[in-house]
Amino acid sequence: MPSPKTKIRIENLSVSYKENRVLSHIHLDIPEKAVTAITGPSGVGKSTLLLALNRLLETEHEARISGKITLFTQNAWQDIHHPHTDVFALRQKISMVFQKPNPLPMGIFANLALPLKLRGIRKKKDVEEAVTQALMQARLWEEVRHRLREDARTLSGGQQQRLCIARSLVMQPEVLLLDEPTSSLDTKAETAIENLLQELKKTCTLVLVSHSRRQVADLADFEYAMPNV
Repeated sequence: MPSPKTKIRIENLSVSYKENRVLSHIHLDIPEKAVTAITGPSGVGKSTLLLALNRLLETEHEARISGKITLFTQNAWQDIHHPHTDVFALRQKISMVFQKPNPLPMGIFANLALPLKLRGIRKKKDVEEAVTQALMQARLWEEVRHRLREDARTLSGGQQQRLCIARSLVMQPEVLLLDEPTSSLDTKAETAIENLLQELKKTCTLVLVSHSRRQVADLADFEYAMPNV
């Protein structure tokens, strides 16, 4: 088995939609507690690769997947496609932040409390502590602490993206997947997100899709350039 310093190992991964091959025989080790940037021109399957890592790709019914993906968790290697794998629990460990912020149509606090409640965490004190911690991790607490019941969609674009990151962090993931998380933001908001990612990699494995060479140079510890199929 791969070294524990590898967090995710991808072996011979291929993905097709009907007759269209998107990924072909991908082999990649993703190291723990580091930023791995997935780069390449549009259309080479960067986002598809991210979606495969926590089985979100399976929600697209026309996708056909082959190969093996293993996650090092709880001092053991887990095949994410094993029949006994709990997909809900897997997506708590490997969380996803999309290109465009997608806050739920509810309050700021409720956006973060919902995944906790779905996990069965309902004690008020526990929920409040977890939400507060996640907002602080995302460097959003001071900006929203007095407006937690306001609709999350009233936040600025940069704040919404940090909220979505906080919503992932509230589940204390081991891996955070980020698909062009700053592409729709202004420079100030982009800098805030990048500073946040630099802090998060101390405790979390980050996999970042980015078209920005400057961002990759500033943030990435490792880079994987996607091959053309």
